[in-house]
Amino acid sequence: MNPSTESRGAAKRALLSLAIGSFGIGMTEFVVMGLLPDVARDLLPTVWEASAEDALGQAGWLISLYALGVVVGAPTIAGFVARFPRHRVMIGLALALTVFNALTVVLPSFELVGASRFLAGLPHGAFFGIGALVAADVMGPGNRAKGVAFILTGLTVANVVGVPLGTFLGQQWGWRAAFAVVALVFALATLCIGLFVPEHAGNPGRTMRAELGVFRIPQVWLTLAVGAIGFGGFFAVYSYIAPLVTDVAGSPAWSVPIVLVLMGVGMTVGNLAGGHFADIDLRRTLLIGLAAMAVVLVLLALLSFWIVTLSVLVVVVGFVSSVLGPTIQTRLMDVAGDNQSIAAAVNHSGLNIGNSLGAFLGGAVIATGWGFTAPAWTGAALAVVGLAIAVVSYRVQARQTAPELVSAGA
Repeated sequence: MNPSTESRGAAKRALLSLAIGSFGIGMTEFVVMGLLPDVARDLLPTVWEASAEDALGQAGWLISLYALGVVVGAPTIAGFVARFPRHRVMIGLALALTVFNALTVVLPSFELVGASRFLAGLPHGAFFGIGALVAADVMGPGNRAKGVAFILTGLTVANVVGVPLGTFLGQQWGWRAAFAVVALVFALATLCIGLFVPEHAGNPGRTMRAELGVFRIPQVWLTLAVGAIGFGGFFAVYSYIAPLVTDVAGSPAWSVPIVLVLMGVGMTVGNLAGGHFADIDLRRTLLIGLAAMAVVLVLLALLSFWIVTLSVLVVVVGFVSSVLGPTIQTRLMDVAGDNQSIAAAVNHSGLNIGNSLGAFLGGAVIATGWGFTAPAWTGAALAVVGLAIAVVSYRVQARQTAPELVSAGA
């Protein structure tokens, strides 16, 4: 039977509610990167007066702390709440995101803001992992992937609209204004989820121990490493995009949001292309994507001194990085066996280890005096390491599969 217009409308309202939360997550994760100089100047004034590079390097810890929260929160929260009704869990996660981002707006010191960023990262992975299950159920058989994709559009749209808008607001009225908007977005998501997401039973029989069984699979670890290290190359650059635009290309601060819009456009197109290419040939898409990431980051390091070439390359960086996103997610789900739900959440742990690693290493090379193009070189090196791990992963899989094929033939 075809769903009625009313049921289709209800499904769209439920998915839109979840996508609003996804939009907020994309904004809270990435908006700080375009405002890093403003944050450093406000929260680390003494260090900023002595050395802007040192202050930016220290401010990068706020990015790392958020990513650390995602890494810690994704498996623990997803495993703990698996037995509870999922629509109620989603309300709780959206409410927690509202509160923790509101704390970022009001807390006065660098240390306390760092703590609020860590707390804000905790619900991130569980929101996406459990939200994907809810979306798949809302859409019904045959449309599960469409539901998951709809939620993820909130994340990509955030990079096109939310992050540049937040960066502009932060530059005009102080960086805290951007997080005030983020808190309002999550408050709206909480309200909409409560009103429009239908009841969705959990799995009362699932335990934390059963959920964490995913970590006994070696290929899961290899795939997480590909995301954490290879995708970390993107974050090494994205975390310090503002000084790359202003200090290296010599463009005014108001051009930073424009560059972020361009990167967001590349990410949105890359997300759609990545899903298409991965369905055709997952292995080739992953390996070529990582190699392309390394090449384009080298070009960025060499050609970012002119705003035109910088802008073009930023679009390509956004495209290639987002091709890798759904590709790594699909690869992880392929090797996770029966642990699909926690795998969806843990994927964000891996990617945010990359966020933390990239931001840390990018800040470290800046702080050592190697300049604002150094993160691009660092990112290229991380992409090459991620490519090597991916090659190892497929070779190990091939060796494990060959005896099974011989046995089956016998």
